[in-house]
Amino acid sequence: MYEQEVEKLQKIIDDSNRIVFFGGAGVSTESNIPDFRSADGLYQQQYKYSPEQIVSHTFFVHHTEAFYEFYKEKMMFLDAKPNPAHIKLAQLEEAGKLSAVITQNIDGLHQAAGSKNVLELHGSIHRNYCRKCGKFYDAAYVKHSEGIPRCECGGIIKPDVVLYEEGLDSSVIQRSIQEISQADTLIIGGTSLVVYPAAGFIDYFRGRHLVVINKSATAREVGAELSIAAPIGEILDQILVR
Repeated sequence: MYEQEVEKLQKIIDDSNRIVFFGGAGVSTESNIPDFRSADGLYQQQYKYSPEQIVSHTFFVHHTEAFYEFYKEKMMFLDAKPNPAHIKLAQLEEAGKLSAVITQNIDGLHQAAGSKNVLELHGSIHRNYCRKCGKFYDAAYVKHSEGIPRCECGGIIKPDVVLYEEGLDSSVIQRSIQEISQADTLIIGGTSLVVYPAAGFIDYFRGRHLVVINKSATAREVGAELSIAAPIGEILDQILVR
Protein backbone atom coordinates (compact mmCIF):
# COMPACT_ATOMS: atom_id res chain seq x y z
CA MET A 1 0.00 0.00 0.00
CA TYR A 2 0.96 3.64 -0.55
CA GLU A 3 3.67 2.61 -3.04
CA GLN A 4 3.52 5.85 -5.03
CA GLU A 5 3.51 8.04 -1.94
CA VAL A 6 6.41 6.15 -0.39
CA GLU A 7 8.35 6.36 -3.66
CA LYS A 8 7.85 10.12 -3.76
CA LEU A 9 8.82 10.47 -0.09
CA GLN A 10 11.96 8.42 -0.73
CA LYS A 11 12.98 10.80 -3.54
CA ILE A 12 12.40 13.81 -1.29
CA ILE A 13 14.50 12.29 1.52
CA ASP A 14 17.27 11.32 -0.91
CA ASP A 15 17.26 14.92 -2.17
CA SER A 16 17.53 16.35 1.37
CA ASN A 17 20.49 17.13 3.61
CA ARG A 18 18.80 18.93 6.48
CA ILE A 19 15.46 17.36 7.38
CA VAL A 20 13.50 18.52 10.40
CA PHE A 21 10.70 16.35 11.73
CA PHE A 22 7.79 18.01 13.56
CA GLY A 23 5.59 15.47 15.31
CA GLY A 24 2.65 15.02 17.61
CA ALA A 25 0.65 12.34 19.41
CA GLY A 26 0.04 10.30 16.25
CA VAL A 27 3.72 9.34 16.22
CA SER A 28 3.25 7.38 19.44
CA THR A 29 -0.16 5.78 18.85
CA GLU A 30 1.60 2.86 17.12
CA SER A 31 3.42 2.37 20.45
CA ASN A 32 -0.03 2.00 22.05
CA ILE A 33 -0.04 5.45 23.64
CA PRO A 34 -3.46 7.08 23.13
CA ASP A 35 -3.64 10.43 21.41
CA PHE A 36 -5.93 13.27 22.43
CA ARG A 37 -8.17 14.33 19.58
CA SER A 38 -9.00 11.26 17.47
CA ALA A 39 -12.32 9.39 17.78
CA ASP A 40 -11.06 7.22 20.65
CA GLY A 41 -8.61 9.76 22.05
CA LEU A 42 -8.52 11.10 25.60
CA TYR A 43 -10.67 14.11 24.79
CA GLN A 44 -13.55 11.87 23.68
CA GLN A 45 -13.68 9.91 26.95
CA GLN A 46 -16.00 10.77 29.82
CA TYR A 47 -14.53 11.91 33.12
CA LYS A 48 -15.86 13.93 36.03
CA TYR A 49 -13.65 16.77 34.72
CA SER A 50 -12.61 17.29 31.10
CA PRO A 51 -9.01 16.31 30.25
CA GLU A 52 -8.34 19.98 29.36
CA GLN A 53 -9.32 20.94 32.91
CA ILE A 54 -7.31 18.15 34.52
CA VAL A 55 -4.06 18.92 32.70
CA SER A 56 -4.17 22.61 33.58
CA HIS A 57 -1.94 24.44 36.04
CA THR A 58 -4.93 25.56 38.11
CA PHE A 59 -6.21 21.99 38.47
CA PHE A 60 -2.73 20.72 39.41
CA VAL A 61 -2.49 23.32 42.18
CA HIS A 62 -6.03 22.92 43.58
CA HIS A 63 -6.77 19.23 42.90
CA THR A 64 -3.30 17.70 42.98
CA GLU A 65 -4.42 14.20 43.95
CA ALA A 66 -7.06 14.04 41.19
CA PHE A 67 -4.50 15.39 38.72
CA TYR A 68 -2.05 12.61 39.57
CA GLU A 69 -4.74 9.93 39.43
CA PHE A 70 -5.45 10.89 35.81
CA TYR A 71 -1.83 11.65 34.91
CA LYS A 72 -0.40 8.34 36.14
CA GLU A 73 -3.11 6.27 34.45
CA LYS A 74 -3.61 8.16 31.19
CA MET A 75 -0.33 9.95 30.43
CA MET A 76 2.47 7.77 31.82
CA PHE A 77 3.21 4.70 29.71
CA LEU A 78 6.55 3.51 31.01
CA ASP A 79 6.39 0.16 29.20
CA ALA A 80 5.88 1.75 25.77
CA LYS A 81 8.58 0.98 23.18
CA PRO A 82 9.69 3.01 20.15
CA ASN A 83 7.87 2.07 16.95
CA PRO A 84 9.21 2.08 13.35
CA ALA A 85 8.67 5.87 13.04
CA HIS A 86 10.87 6.65 16.06
CA ILE A 87 13.51 4.16 14.89
CA LYS A 88 13.66 5.44 11.29
CA LEU A 89 13.98 9.06 12.42
CA ALA A 90 16.90 8.11 14.68
CA GLN A 91 18.55 6.30 11.75
CA LEU A 92 18.09 9.35 9.50
CA GLU A 93 19.76 11.52 12.13
CA GLU A 94 22.64 9.08 12.51
CA ALA A 95 23.10 9.10 8.73
CA GLY A 96 23.39 12.91 8.79
CA LYS A 97 20.14 13.47 6.90
CA LEU A 98 17.98 14.72 9.77
CA SER A 99 19.06 17.62 11.97
CA ALA A 100 16.30 17.73 14.60
CA VAL A 101 13.12 16.16 15.91
CA ILE A 102 10.65 18.67 17.32
CA THR A 103 7.96 16.88 19.29
CA GLN A 104 4.79 17.77 21.14
CA ASN A 105 4.97 14.39 22.90
CA ILE A 106 6.12 13.89 26.47
CA ASP A 107 6.87 10.15 26.34
CA GLY A 108 10.62 10.21 25.60
CA LEU A 109 10.32 7.55 22.87
CA HIS A 110 12.42 9.51 20.34
CA GLN A 111 15.37 9.44 22.76
CA ALA A 112 14.69 5.78 23.55
CA ALA A 113 15.03 5.04 19.81
CA GLY A 114 18.38 6.82 19.69
CA SER A 115 17.54 10.35 18.51
CA LYS A 116 19.98 12.91 19.95
CA ASN A 117 18.68 16.34 18.98
CA VAL A 118 15.11 16.18 20.31
CA LEU A 119 13.31 19.42 21.14
CA GLU A 120 10.45 18.66 23.51
CA LEU A 121 7.93 21.49 23.23
CA HIS A 122 5.70 20.17 26.00
CA GLY A 123 8.34 18.70 28.31
CA SER A 124 8.79 15.09 29.42
CA ILE A 125 7.30 12.63 31.91
CA HIS A 126 10.88 11.51 32.59
CA ARG A 127 11.81 14.75 34.37
CA ASN A 128 10.12 15.59 37.66
CA TYR A 129 11.15 18.16 40.25
CA CYS A 130 10.26 19.00 43.83
CA ARG A 131 8.48 22.35 43.92
CA LYS A 132 10.13 23.12 47.25
CA CYS A 133 13.81 22.15 46.89
CA GLY A 134 14.13 21.35 43.18
CA LYS A 135 15.37 17.77 43.61
CA PHE A 136 15.05 15.59 40.48
CA TYR A 137 12.92 12.42 40.38
CA ASP A 138 12.50 9.95 37.52
CA ALA A 139 9.22 8.78 36.01
CA ALA A 140 9.19 5.44 37.86
CA TYR A 141 9.28 7.22 41.23
CA VAL A 142 6.25 9.32 40.27
CA LYS A 143 4.30 6.45 38.66
CA HIS A 144 4.70 4.10 41.60
CA SER A 145 4.21 6.60 44.42
CA GLU A 146 1.03 6.45 46.48
CA GLY A 147 -1.29 9.38 45.80
CA ILE A 148 0.62 12.65 45.44
CA PRO A 149 4.36 12.05 44.86
CA ARG A 150 6.39 13.85 47.49
CA CYS A 151 10.05 14.69 47.88
CA GLU A 152 12.06 13.53 50.89
CA CYS A 153 11.93 17.18 52.02
CA GLY A 154 8.14 16.98 52.06
CA GLY A 155 7.55 19.11 48.96
CA ILE A 156 5.17 18.14 46.18
CA ILE A 157 6.81 16.83 43.01
CA LYS A 158 5.67 18.30 39.69
CA PRO A 159 6.28 16.74 36.28
CA ASP A 160 8.34 18.82 33.86
CA VAL A 161 5.45 18.87 31.39
CA VAL A 162 3.79 22.01 30.06
CA LEU A 163 0.24 22.15 31.41
CA TYR A 164 -2.51 24.36 30.06
CA GLU A 165 -2.03 27.95 31.30
CA GLU A 166 1.75 27.44 31.38
CA GLY A 167 4.16 28.89 28.84
CA LEU A 168 6.49 26.90 26.64
CA ASP A 169 10.21 27.03 27.37
CA SER A 170 11.52 30.04 25.44
CA SER A 171 14.89 28.42 24.61
CA VAL A 172 13.13 25.35 23.16
CA ILE A 173 10.89 27.64 21.09
CA GLN A 174 13.89 29.57 19.75
CA ARG A 175 15.82 26.43 18.86
CA SER A 176 12.75 24.89 17.19
CA ILE A 177 12.17 27.97 15.05
CA GLN A 178 15.85 28.09 14.14
CA GLU A 179 15.88 24.42 13.09
CA ILE A 180 12.71 24.81 10.99
CA SER A 181 13.95 27.98 9.31
CA GLN A 182 17.25 26.28 8.34
CA ALA A 183 15.70 23.01 7.10
CA ASP A 184 15.60 22.07 3.43
CA THR A 185 12.78 19.57 4.17
CA LEU A 186 10.12 19.65 6.86
CA ILE A 187 8.18 16.47 7.60
CA ILE A 188 5.08 16.98 9.75
CA GLY A 189 3.78 13.77 11.24
CA GLY A 190 1.09 12.57 13.59
CA THR A 191 -0.28 15.98 14.51
CA SER A 192 -3.52 17.77 13.71
CA LEU A 193 -1.76 21.16 14.03
CA VAL A 194 -4.37 22.33 16.52
CA VAL A 195 -2.20 23.27 19.49
CA TYR A 196 -0.65 26.74 19.41
CA PRO A 197 1.91 28.20 19.55
CA ALA A 198 3.56 24.99 18.33
CA ALA A 199 1.38 24.73 15.21
CA GLY A 200 2.47 28.23 14.14
CA PHE A 201 6.16 27.25 14.02
CA ILE A 202 5.79 25.78 10.56
CA ASP A 203 5.28 29.31 9.22
CA TYR A 204 9.05 29.73 9.61
CA PHE A 205 9.81 27.01 7.05
CA ARG A 206 11.51 28.33 3.92
CA GLY A 207 12.91 25.11 2.48
CA ARG A 208 12.18 23.05 -0.62
CA HIS A 209 10.03 20.12 0.50
CA LEU A 210 7.05 20.10 2.88
CA VAL A 211 5.55 16.69 3.70
CA VAL A 212 2.56 15.82 5.91
CA ILE A 213 1.98 12.26 7.15
CA ASN A 214 -1.13 12.05 9.32
CA LYS A 215 -4.04 9.61 9.47
CA SER A 216 -6.62 12.40 9.41
CA ALA A 217 -6.65 15.83 7.78
CA THR A 218 -4.66 18.49 9.60
CA ALA A 219 -6.45 21.52 10.98
CA ARG A 220 -4.28 23.78 8.84
CA GLU A 221 -3.92 23.38 5.11
CA VAL A 222 -0.18 23.94 4.86
CA GLY A 223 0.30 23.55 1.12
CA ALA A 224 2.34 20.37 1.40
CA GLU A 225 4.08 18.98 -1.65
CA LEU A 226 3.16 15.50 -0.41
CA SER A 227 0.36 14.49 1.98
CA ILE A 228 -0.04 10.89 3.08
CA ALA A 229 -3.13 9.88 5.07
CA ALA A 230 -1.68 6.84 6.81
CA PRO A 231 -0.07 5.71 10.08
CA ILE A 232 3.37 7.29 10.15
CA GLY A 233 5.26 4.20 11.34
CA GLU A 234 3.83 2.19 8.46
CA ILE A 235 5.12 4.78 5.97
CA LEU A 236 8.55 5.53 7.44
CA ASP A 237 9.25 1.81 7.88
CA GLN A 238 9.39 1.54 4.08
CA ILE A 239 11.98 4.31 3.68
CA LEU A 240 15.58 3.38 2.97
CA VAL A 241 18.33 5.34 4.75
CA ARG A 242 21.14 5.97 2.29
